Amino acid sequence: MELSGTVTVFLALYLTYLIVVSIKRGVSKKGNLPPGPTPLPVIGNFLQLKSGRTIESLLKLREKYGPVFTVYFGNRPVVVLCGHEAVKEALIDKAEEFSGRKTNPTLERTFQGYGVVFSDGERWKLLRRFSLTVLRNFGMGKKSIEERIQEEAQFLLEEFQKTRQEPFDPTFFLSRAVSNIICSIVFGDRFDYGDQEFQALLRMMNDSFREMSTPWAQVPPFFPGPHTKIYDLLEEMRLFIARKVKRNQETLDPNAPRDFIDCFLIQMDKEHRNGASQKG
Repeated sequence: MELSGTVTVFLALYLTYLIVVSIKRGVSKKGNLPPGPTPLPVIGNFLQLKSGRTIESLLKLREKYGPVFTVYFGNRPVVVLCGHEAVKEALIDKAEEFSGRKTNPTLERTFQGYGVVFSDGERWKLLRRFSLTVLRNFGMGKKSIEERIQEEAQFLLEEFQKTRQEPFDPTFFLSRAVSNIICSIVFGDRFDYGDQEFQALLRMMNDSFREMSTPWAQVPPFFPGPHTKIYDLLEEMRLFIARKVKRNQETLDPNAPRDFIDCFLIQMDKEHRNGASQKG
């Protein structure tokens, strides 16, 4: 009983702290942000964003607040852009000002700000420039990107033919075809559509996107509940990629890169040697 009472008091104090911090942040930031629904302490606009119907909820808010408005995911303010004109102005006309990325605590915990997708600032610019150069001059192995796409299209047609003109849902085949092209570029190999490893990778990605898109993803990880599933999924993905990188490291030929991972490893080695020579 004493332990239970102590835990209850601790949680009450912590909840009070979160509410006070949330109110202070709301007062200090609200004047600089576009209009939007008034957030509640701790949970923000959770009640206005219906789980599983986020897009519909945001479109409904647009009718009241216009094409640019603010919603709160917990204590975190998010500016929402709706419509072609608003998105074009932000991402094209003012691309440099809007190139920054908000830190996502969930992704930060697993990937620690590394990688093209999860980095920000100068690191992101360098990685983006390198990635575009690699893809533009794609000479990894014996196949260009176009050849890989044509090859996968042939496999896709073969799968369609196996249906023997019976009605079928193409979602399964199309998603695997697109994913296979990406895997071919990044990992150097394509997978059979029924490959267990391939299906596990797609499951991890689909489940991760689904979990990340729910309001529950904003709940801090130290609170128990189903929202903690996302950390297990992201860790599975990290370990999957780590195994692929280790395989490439063990068989790397700097003169004959096979995929994007090889190119990245070669560039890392160059950067390391250049840094060592400059220090010397």
